[in-house]
Amino acid sequence: MKNRKKKIFLFITIPLIILIITGSAFFVFRDSILKKVITKATSKIEKDYDSNFTVRAANFEGFSGISLTDVTLTPKNADTLFNIHKMRTSVNIWQLLLGEVQLGTLEIKTGFVQLTQKGDRKNFEAFLKKDNKESKNNDKKDYAAFAYRIISKVLNLVPTDMDVENLTFKLDDNGKRATIKINKLILLNKELETAIHVQTNTFEQQWKIKGYADPRNKKADIRFFNIDTGAIKVPYFDERYGLISSFDSIRLNIENINHSRGELHIDGYASIANLKINHPKISRKDVVIKNARFDYRFLLGSNFISVDSSSTVQLNSIKFNPYLSYETAKDTVYKLKIALPKMKAQDFISSLPDGLFTHFQGMEAEGSIDYKLDFKYNKNKPNELVFDSNLKKENLKITKYGEANLNKLNSEFIYRAIIQDVLQRPILVGNANPNYTPLEQISPYLRKSVLTTEDPSFFSHRGFINEAFKQSIIKNIKTKKFSRGASTISMQLVKNVFLTREKTLSRKLEEILLVYILENNRIVSKERMLEVYFNIIEWGPNVYGIGEASRFYFQKNPADLDLNECLYLARIIPSPKKFMYQFNDEGNLREFAVKQESFLTNIMIRRGLLTLDDTIYKQQKLHITGAAKSYLRLKVKDSTALDSLPSIEEFEL
Repeated sequence: MKNRKKKIFLFITIPLIILIITGSAFFVFRDSILKKVITKATSKIEKDYDSNFTVRAANFEGFSGISLTDVTLTPKNADTLFNIHKMRTSVNIWQLLLGEVQLGTLEIKTGFVQLTQKGDRKNFEAFLKKDNKESKNNDKKDYAAFAYRIISKVLNLVPTDMDVENLTFKLDDNGKRATIKINKLILLNKELETAIHVQTNTFEQQWKIKGYADPRNKKADIRFFNIDTGAIKVPYFDERYGLISSFDSIRLNIENINHSRGELHIDGYASIANLKINHPKISRKDVVIKNARFDYRFLLGSNFISVDSSSTVQLNSIKFNPYLSYETAKDTVYKLKIALPKMKAQDFISSLPDGLFTHFQGMEAEGSIDYKLDFKYNKNKPNELVFDSNLKKENLKITKYGEANLNKLNSEFIYRAIIQDVLQRPILVGNANPNYTPLEQISPYLRKSVLTTEDPSFFSHRGFINEAFKQSIIKNIKTKKFSRGASTISMQLVKNVFLTREKTLSRKLEEILLVYILENNRIVSKERMLEVYFNIIEWGPNVYGIGEASRFYFQKNPADLDLNECLYLARIIPSPKKFMYQFNDEGNLREFAVKQESFLTNIMIRRGLLTLDDTIYKQQKLHITGAAKSYLRLKVKDSTALDSLPSIEEFEL
């Protein structure tokens, strides 16, 4: 028993003695060690980053305190990256002996950090270079372990107590400037309080950050708001990207960071009040979200990163559960799932962000809806893409329309196209217009051709074609740009009649919702939708509707168009103002246009829309005879021999 106690005593005391001896040795030689560390850092920064790192004075204070004076980092031939006049900090000696740097306290008196770009020259460019050794390492990362290691290192560098005065962050991007000056930042007894002055080329404000922060236990609850009246404006992005944004307050809560059994869990929530965004790619108006909240649970494993489905996103009264994941176990797989539980349709409409759905303002509805989205993309098997979008309704009924009154499609109305924000001439969609053509008076060949090129399943779908969306997504991912759309005739009709041609997120979202309402509430028959479509679409320069188009090109009524003419009109719908480039200088279709026509014809024959008898006269050349002929670049024939007068000698003979 005594031997056992001795062993336990030795097991405890020997490491303790070693630590004490090591600590004592460190205490004796610490100043020389500190100087060596600074010298080594100076040499490394100069060699690896072509920059000068200087510390005018450095020494220990007490057992674990370090005092630094005039700490400067300046890249060669560039502006100083940072300068700290006075800094005091303390480190956890025991963690330091174990190879970890963990700050205890931090005091900064006067200093600045600045990022500048002048032309193509950045003062921080050298520090963005990747480590060659790291870039050559092709081993897969353990995402959970890697993330936890980074988080731990960062939080260890966050002191438990801070006192910062007059620390300024400067940004100068070729004259686009923003200055954030921390007049005061105090973290004491886990309570954080700040006073921040912000100034840019366009505004000046006083900000405040307040809350609870416990870096050692990995917890925080922080609020960010404006001391002055009005919302907090986001600096720099307005000048750099044209993104004007503001908000009343932001709250960030971190409840738990836990790494166990090979998984990393991060739980908490973030909220924002009265977020306002203005950007020409988003909307022509200010987009306002009154209340938004994200209750998150991030999960990371050795081969995946995900937002767990127990997370909740709230936009005003709309709440849904998202699931996102990035997996690399076998293939690289992206997944997205959204589940919107059953909710009142009116609550959904009322919660749509102002400015993003302007045509829905004032709309009233009865019934309820729920929505599910399932998306999966395998990078190594792109053609196996999964895209299932399902919006269910229960007793849904629109009792009052907003700005977009879909019922107007059932009666006469004035249509005015908007091109580059300019209203075009008014077109009466109704029998009082002599160019208006009822559906039954349009050549069957044209109806079949247009449906084939624009929307083959128009009479069977409900506004959207999932397969078309899939192929569009695959193509856009492969090309890394929006190179292919998936518009149906229903979508084109809604866009033309109720919206504009602007390429904004707002217009596309409104288009999708309006089409769903139009197609799933049987507001307008398919035949009427197609008839209106034929009578309003652009078919050439200032040419609208099939009545005008058939006369503009062929001096015919729509009912009298032959197959060749119908194939031509169907093909030019995507770019009607460029129709003249289909023809050569002799007025005949160019080779590419002939191939397109043959391709379209073969498709229609395979689908049973045409027979071989229909193509008997198809060998005849297409002739433009109407006003459109003046747009063609035709070669002027030499008529000198025919038009020259005979000579006097010829008359005498």
